[in-house]
Amino acid sequence: MVSDPPYLRIAADIRRRITSGELSPGDPVPSTRRITQDWGVAMATASKALAALAQEGLVRAVPGVGTVVAEARREGRTAPGQGLTAERIIRTAIELADAEGLGALSMRRIATEFGTSTMALYRHVPSKAELVRLMSEAVFTEEPTRPSGGSWRDRLSVEARWLWARYERHPWLARAMAALTRPMVSPHAMRYTERALASLAGLGLTPAQMLHTHLTLLGFAQGVAMAMELESQARQDTGMTPDEWMASNEPRMEAIQTSGAYPVLSTLFGTDQFDLELGTLFEFGLQRILDGVQVLTDQAATL
Repeated sequence: MVSDPPYLRIAADIRRRITSGELSPGDPVPSTRRITQDWGVAMATASKALAALAQEGLVRAVPGVGTVVAEARREGRTAPGQGLTAERIIRTAIELADAEGLGALSMRRIATEFGTSTMALYRHVPSKAELVRLMSEAVFTEEPTRPSGGSWRDRLSVEARWLWARYERHPWLARAMAALTRPMVSPHAMRYTERALASLAGLGLTPAQMLHTHLTLLGFAQGVAMAMELESQARQDTGMTPDEWMASNEPRMEAIQTSGAYPVLSTLFGTDQFDLELGTLFEFGLQRILDGVQVLTDQAATL
């Protein structure tokens, strides 16, 4: 007789604790790190166990907290299949992706949230790809408050920071919109593109320079923003905050730094405490990109 894979046995044990009431809604469930210690399995196996429970709707990830037991019924949920609309499906999908990342999103998981079948969802949203597109559209609907007047740099800064704010609020968005060479057909997102390009109009830049400036800013913002989603996933997988992870790896890092193989890097970290904060990194990079665009506009003015 073939036994179940280890991750299913682990999921079954945690499921039993939830259904018996030993773990109540909101209670933390064992993190992947704890699972590896208690069950003696690899991190990938632990992650699959929690993913299986999430797929059933029994647990959910809470940013900054970890994985907890999900509520039995979400507020406002109707009878299975009743009251389904595309708007409700999109809103629920956004909430799920915000909490657990795009990897946790599936039509089956959304159907579980509503207590209905996946086929019921397909009457409103034809596919997961279309659902992600509609989710992206929804978070791009709000437009920034633009300053009256101001330089091109001021206007473009407003647009770039508005985009960054979308990524901060919805970490999954960067990955959903990451294909620069195959952009998503999204009218609301294209309004951002239009506003960014309008900030550069009339400066004497060539069409290629304007488009490359826009895509450079977009690609930079997406690249830094994707680190937020990776951090969220890493916290779910390990159960550790960035500081806790650094502390656990401190002996290894110290051994590398004191080896003498990286003299410049070791000097920088040894004399001044450096805390990596993604918002600060974005702002630094934004200003350097704008400095470069300023060079282009100055050159165009002399032609």
